[in-house]
Amino acid sequence: MSSHPPPNVRAIKHMAFAVRDVRSALATYVRLLGVPADIAIVAFPKSRNWVATFRLGDVEYQLCQSMDAGGRFASWIRERGREGLHHICYEVASIDQALEHATAAGARLRLCQACGVTGAHPHPEGYVAFLDDDAADIEIEFMQVYADQELARYREVQGV
Repeated sequence: MSSHPPPNVRAIKHMAFAVRDVRSALATYVRLLGVPADIAIVAFPKSRNWVATFRLGDVEYQLCQSMDAGGRFASWIRERGREGLHHICYEVASIDQALEHATAAGARLRLCQACGVTGAHPHPEGYVAFLDDDAADIEIEFMQVYADQELARYREVQGV
């Protein structure tokens, strides 16, 4: 047991699913679960993915398709031979505390493929970090969601 404070998980921020075809996967959610048919599929050129994001209940879902055969999600599907739950992003009160706890417990940090950064760093919605350790073959992401002022500052710096 780690003597470091626990990561103070507040909620599941999102669950990301690796899919071969984001349009087809989204159509299944629309047909079977009543997800609105007008969900946008957004291109993320930096991380080379297409993503459809929607909520079911209190959980945000992300259907993620790589733009390239060697991309993050395409490689994950190829390695496992199936589509599926790629990672769960846990919203934490303090990303530093979460990482301190995880690394004290033996976790290793994973490179963020989109940013080329290992460890906590700014992303569009908050400070994120990925663990190199999976839980039940599911990647773990931590996110400290931006306060309103931090979000405004991020958008100003990034030109969003």
